[in-house]
Amino acid sequence: MGQGASGGLNRQGLPGDRKNDGDKKEKKFEPAAPPARVGRKQRKQKGPEAAARLPTVTPLSKCKLRLLKLERIKDYLLMEEEFVSNQERLKPQEEKTEEDRSKVDDLRGSPMSVGNLEELIDENHAIVSSSVGPEYYVGILSFVDKDQLEPGCAILMHNKVLSVVGLLQDEVDPMVSVMKVEKAPLESYADIGGLDAQIQEIKEAVELPLTHPELYEDIGIKPPKGVILYGEPGTGKTLLAKAVANSTSATFLRVVGSELIQKYLGDGPKLVRELFRVADDLSPSIVFIDEIDAVGTKRYDAHSGGEREIQRTMLELLNQLDGFDSRGDVKVILATNRIESLDPALLRPGRIDRKIEFPLPDIKTRRRIFQIHTSRMTLADDVNLEEFVMTKDEFSGADIKAICTEAGLLALRERRMKVTHVDFKKAKEKVMFKKKEGVPEGLYM
Repeated sequence: MGQGASGGLNRQGLPGDRKNDGDKKEKKFEPAAPPARVGRKQRKQKGPEAAARLPTVTPLSKCKLRLLKLERIKDYLLMEEEFVSNQERLKPQEEKTEEDRSKVDDLRGSPMSVGNLEELIDENHAIVSSSVGPEYYVGILSFVDKDQLEPGCAILMHNKVLSVVGLLQDEVDPMVSVMKVEKAPLESYADIGGLDAQIQEIKEAVELPLTHPELYEDIGIKPPKGVILYGEPGTGKTLLAKAVANSTSATFLRVVGSELIQKYLGDGPKLVRELFRVADDLSPSIVFIDEIDAVGTKRYDAHSGGEREIQRTMLELLNQLDGFDSRGDVKVILATNRIESLDPALLRPGRIDRKIEFPLPDIKTRRRIFQIHTSRMTLADDVNLEEFVMTKDEFSGADIKAICTEAGLLALRERRMKVTHVDFKKAKEKVMFKKKEGVPEGLYM
């Protein structure tokens, strides 16, 4: 009982309990603190971005982390300050350079004329010429590199006062650059039907001196300088030249005779000199001039300036073929259909040592050409090529190719995958009709 009484006194007799109850009643309501951020819970970042991100430094973190962050911020601010100072320092120089460049462009003018430097008088004056006018005594502007100026070089001139405002670095004529055969033709000696004697001669005159010159030295003779290929149209002259370009490793320059005829006075001979100069720089090389009769006709009393210019171009060609300077490892191949119209000075020994004739194909050559052109064609069983081989009509190699192509087109027109004998007969009649009569009747009614 004593225990029970004492327990009751303790519960009622403590004055601290009453005081706490009073504090609870007197304390006012205070709302909870707002959350630090509103929205969805931010996910923890992963990957290289999270690794490169600086940790959030709080007052509870270690002081070392906060020091590292502040040092990194300081380095970034120093770099930014240096960049801004450099920009402010270099900006006047860039503006000045741009201003000087615009002044130089204004002095040069636009467009600029292209001419040749004939003679240097002193450091600031020279004699220049252009293709459309006489020679002029002009000044050289101060920004031109005078160490690179030499007589004969290509220069840029002001379009009004004709003063020298620049120098063309590339001295090779663009037309000569186009003449160089970069990609070898696909035709080879195996694609030529017959012409065994002609192939042998051109190998001895062109390829062998470039590959084995010691053979000619041992026997004590000079190799031929050039050859001319002549004969009926379509007999394989250009095809043989393509085969030479395919088989040789020498530089091959191809030019048509009409390209050597230029509009302005002196441009034709200049182009011939440039052609052979480039061939000499790239030696060993082969120069193939097709349709030489366009520029190499017999000389006569010319009555017009154009005819005289053609003759001057031919005289320069004669000088390059056998002039005072030796050509070295440069071989020349000419091709024409009309050898009788060429000037005798062009064909004399010493310039053109070999004259290779291309006759119309005989029976054996015809058979070989038909085999070459029909080797990839799908022929029917009734095709008899011997009938066309033994015909009395005069076929050239180009005519035989045209017959095979026309026969294939006739088969395609009738939706057939095989070429029949009838197709070849119709193709032969059509090709021979166009060859003999020229334009078919009723074409221009």
